[in-house]
Amino acid sequence: MPLYETFTGRHRDDFVTLEDLQKNYKLTMPGDFNFAFDCLDAIAAETPDKLAMLWVSNEGEEKRFSFEEIRRLSVKAANFFTAQGIEKGDMVMLTMSRDWRYWPVLMGLHRMGAVAVPATYLLTAKDFVYRMNAASIKMLLTTPRFGVTAAMDEALPDCPTVKKLVVFGDTVPNEKWIDFDAGLEAAPETPIARNTVKGDMMLMAFSSGTTGYPKMVWHDYTYPLGHIMTGCFWHRCEDGGLHFTISDTGWLKSLWGKMYSQWLAGSAVFTYDFDRFSAPDILEKMAKYGVTTFCAPPTMYRYLIKEDLKQYDLSSLKHCSTAGEALNPEVFKVWQAGTGHKIFEGFGQTETTLSCWTGYPWMQPRLGSMGLPAPGYRMIIADENGNEVGPGVTGEICIRTDEAGGGKPFGMFSGYYRDDEMTKSVWYDDLYHTGDTAYKDEMGFFWYVGRTDDVIKSSGYRIGPFEVESVLMEHPAVTECAVTGMPDEERGFAVKATVVLSQGYEGSPELTKELQNHVKKTTAPYKYPRIVEYVDALPKTISGKIRRVEIREKDNM
Repeated sequence: MPLYETFTGRHRDDFVTLEDLQKNYKLTMPGDFNFAFDCLDAIAAETPDKLAMLWVSNEGEEKRFSFEEIRRLSVKAANFFTAQGIEKGDMVMLTMSRDWRYWPVLMGLHRMGAVAVPATYLLTAKDFVYRMNAASIKMLLTTPRFGVTAAMDEALPDCPTVKKLVVFGDTVPNEKWIDFDAGLEAAPETPIARNTVKGDMMLMAFSSGTTGYPKMVWHDYTYPLGHIMTGCFWHRCEDGGLHFTISDTGWLKSLWGKMYSQWLAGSAVFTYDFDRFSAPDILEKMAKYGVTTFCAPPTMYRYLIKEDLKQYDLSSLKHCSTAGEALNPEVFKVWQAGTGHKIFEGFGQTETTLSCWTGYPWMQPRLGSMGLPAPGYRMIIADENGNEVGPGVTGEICIRTDEAGGGKPFGMFSGYYRDDEMTKSVWYDDLYHTGDTAYKDEMGFFWYVGRTDDVIKSSGYRIGPFEVESVLMEHPAVTECAVTGMPDEERGFAVKATVVLSQGYEGSPELTKELQNHVKKTTAPYKYPRIVEYVDALPKTISGKIRRVEIREKDNM
């Protein structure tokens, strides 16, 4: 049986209604819960030869890892870290792309109580200096690809807390670096004693940094079980299946879809360690390896739907999902027409696990809606004073954490590391303020509007960028777009659309007029973009989220 039943007491198919799920979904765990001991080891003991991960390199090399192999390698990894002087509570940064070593390394850190700090391989020397000092990183373990070692060599003189530099692969760049592969091979398989409790810090992640420096979000050892809803219910991972979440391991989204809940559901994970995203390449891999469940951000779906989806054999595919930003309805329609599958949206943050979603089996997704709150998350729409507003009123998405209602949800963050003031600024009076705006309809469905700073106030109207972007995306000329407010003496702000055109289209006054009229005809006329700018690419964070703030800053110069 899927291991998540041990912690919930029921299989997902035992719940017969949404009310039943919300009322009776309960998680239990021991006070010293640790995923490596209580989940990985348990699965390996019961089904040692079962596939845990199918890994494919950028060059096409394949590796298949059983649960017993992951367990054994994670014990060796824990002993390697101990031999290098890493202790419980020490910070270890991992910039490992999608390399197979990440899985036993993370499990090894969990075993010994060190704090894993995932980070993207796209970091520059300046980025490393900030992160290393902000979190007092003691060790960096990284890929030799993408110039990471050179960037860290440049940053090292300004990073006094860093004591160990570790690299894997065939080449050790210089004497400052330790060969991880040789160290792992030499490490003993002696079991590591459990030394953590569930409230200890297990994981620390830097947020995307869409505005200002990234925040340091920390999670305790309950975090993995908070993801049962993610993989077992929203992704609909199944025993013996093969789940593919595209994310790079530098982001917590990878832990939504590449490890914890997929294994709890009995599914293997498919990891493709590509250097550069290519829509045809991704579709070919899905077809070749028989991916059964799939999750990607809307940005990637936008490129996937530009391909002739029917030329790929996706007959193994059973369920598709997305998160990271709001999904445009046009992407949903084209994907469904090409694959026969709907895309089920999920909402969450670095600070949370899946907190709102459209994957309930008892209802159809409402196109464009975020869905309904996940069990354990008591979400409301609040006004500026933190008071809940009624249906149809736009406000901030907030999460209740008062003890009378069950307290902090499993998987929700414990605070911003070393920044109590920042924590208190968003989490006070037993209410966590997400910074995202939405409204709720009469049936309780949430509808995303945008980040608090993204809402445009024009001529007395409040305009959410997402609804205008969704309409623009329906036009065949538009591949991507970002809608922002541009200062306007008469209106306060005018709606502006920054557009990446599809192949074969060129920006012109005629096309601008056509796009404006399309918006006027499809939604309320006051929302149409009075300004349209054509660009080759939109500014994005290194996690792929559109940086509307950068567009606004440029327009305000």
